[in-house]
Amino acid sequence: MRHGSYRFVASFLAIPLALYAIFVISPFAQAFYYSLTDWTGVSPKFKFVGFENFSTLAKDAVFRAALGHNVILLIGVPLLVIFLSLVFAYLLNVGGRSNSAGVQGVRGNGFYKLAFFLPQVLSIPVIAVIWSVVMTSTDNGLANTVTKKLGLGTSEYLASPKIALYCVMWVMVWGSVGFYLVLFNAAMSGIPKDIFEAAIIDGATRLSTFFRITLPLLWDTIQTAWVYLAIMALDAYALVAVMTAGPGGPDNSTQVMGLQIANNGFQFGRAGYASAMGVVLFFLTLLIAAVMLRATRRDRIEY
Repeated sequence: MRHGSYRFVASFLAIPLALYAIFVISPFAQAFYYSLTDWTGVSPKFKFVGFENFSTLAKDAVFRAALGHNVILLIGVPLLVIFLSLVFAYLLNVGGRSNSAGVQGVRGNGFYKLAFFLPQVLSIPVIAVIWSVVMTSTDNGLANTVTKKLGLGTSEYLASPKIALYCVMWVMVWGSVGFYLVLFNAAMSGIPKDIFEAAIIDGATRLSTFFRITLPLLWDTIQTAWVYLAIMALDAYALVAVMTAGPGGPDNSTQVMGLQIANNGFQFGRAGYASAMGVVLFFLTLLIAAVMLRATRRDRIEY
């Protein structure tokens, strides 16, 4: 690149980089600083307390419970969403009747993709309200009405400390499968059909082609999806805030870190303490993303 070109490129990058520094880097830096103070979030005066907020955080039983709930979501949500999305996308692509070529998608797969993708056009609060009504613990709730008709009895769902978190997890999975189904479907569509046809001619079953052909060729897409789903599982604030009693109940059984940050920062007037939680969440997210990218890394397959 010639010397004059550097100035030309720098002139285009200067404004975007300045905006990024002001609106992204600067808030992060301020949060790190406020985490070392006793700022209430309102008062212009606050005192530097060092790592006192972090030492208090280590003894906070509610925050530790919230961290544990996020870990449960971190394990369950990516596994379920990726598994279901892959299975449905594979069925839509090669799950139809066999033809002369040996590979055929399901008839009407466009309609199925649209139906699965429908939750993506709804905002998270709307989804939370819909499912909170469906899972109401009264006998008139939709879920209880169906299970009662089937002779399975009724359940308290969001009112039960034992299963409330798993109800939230189900809603997260339900709302995410459609997007990743479309993502995996697009990736599968880019795989040459000749590969599947050759495998079927050699006697491979559809199950073996899924594990030996489709899965390896989609690994980069799966890796990206895993990281995004992990970040989503570490949040879960909106669903918990709208769906659960308290929110975060019953008996703190659905507390998550995002909810704890919001409560301490805006409700309890402990912005410095909430910033310390945010710093912990920030580094935890970076750590998990790095570990997942490292653990799922493999040689790229060209086709």
